[in-house]
Order: sequence, then C-alpha cells, then structure tokens
Amino acid sequence: MDSQSLIGRLLVATPQIEEGVFHRSVILILDHGDNGAQGVVLNRPLEAEVDAILPGWQALATAPDTVFHGGPVQTDSALGLVSVPGEEPDSPMGIRKLFGGLGVVDLDAPPPLIASEVSGLRIFAGYAGWTPGQLEGEIRSGSWFVVDADSRDAFTDAPKDLWVQVLRRQRDELAFVSTFPADPTMN
Repeated sequence: MDSQSLIGRLLVATPQIEEGVFHRSVILILDHGDNGAQGVVLNRPLEAEVDAILPGWQALATAPDTVFHGGPVQTDSALGLVSVPGEEPDSPMGIRKLFGGLGVVDLDAPPPLIASEVSGLRIFAGYAGWTPGQLEGEIRSGSWFVVDADSRDAFTDAPKDLWVQVLRRQRDELAFVSTFPADPTMN
C-alpha cells in the first residue's frame, strides 16, 4: 500500500474511463488504508426522493434533495454524509466525524436528534470500494486524477457539473481536461 493516504481527497475520472458508473465521476475518499479504500460518487443524483428510502430525512437533505448513487458496492444500503459545523473535536451523538467538518450519520438515529448538529446532509445508495492496492493500480494506469477537495464539493447544488468544475479549478494542465468532450468522437 502506498504510504500516502488519500482520505479527504477527490478522485476525478480521466477521459480513459469512457462508460459505466465511473464515467466522468468525482469520488470523495472517505477511508484509505491497508484494507483498501472506500468513497462515494458525488455527482450521480438519482430520481428517488430521500423520504422514499429513509422516511424523516428529506427535510435535512441538501439540495438537490434526492438520493445519490454512491457507487457500485452495496447499492441496497444507504450512507449519510454530513457537514458538522464548528471545531469541536468530539462527534455529536449519532455522527462519526471523518475529517475536516465531514462525518457519517447513523441513519437509525432519529432525524430530529441530528437536525441541530449538521449543516448539510447527503444520502448515498452504495459506495465505491477498492481492495488493498487496487486503487493505487488504477491511479498508476491513468484512470484517476487525484486532487484536493473543496469544502463545497460534497454538498454542491449542481452535482452534474462537478466533474467540469473540479477540473477547471486546477492550476495546471488538468484545467484543460475540463474541456474534453463527453463523446470523444465529437472532438
């Protein structure tokens, strides 16, 4: 395993990934270590309303307040990503802080208990996961750009534009990749 942790960083799909769930995806890495890596796709909103899956959570969801496709692993389960304001080192009840102001919420907790503790909530169906060494191999093969996350990325109100936005804000040749056409035959 590479000694550099990717926790809190973004994986941005390169144009090499031409189809499937990871085509033009932006993934926030939530965990990365000796056991592999886990993250959620930030730019795949689904048509399903949050209350259809998790009654009581709709009012807390950040716009667009739909469920997001978090990745191809365990799509029958839900993960709640939250923004926790303040600098308190301890996690509020029902929340496990991950890094910065982000954490995961216990979706079995009563929503009113969580409401006053968070400033953003996004619900993901499934997640993206990699076995030990798999993600590092994909990065070496050119499938992913690894870039810094912005605090607004996880809760953007324009998730379908996130791939272009993240690349465009880079200060190197990656900014030019943002202009790559979705269909390369149109170039």
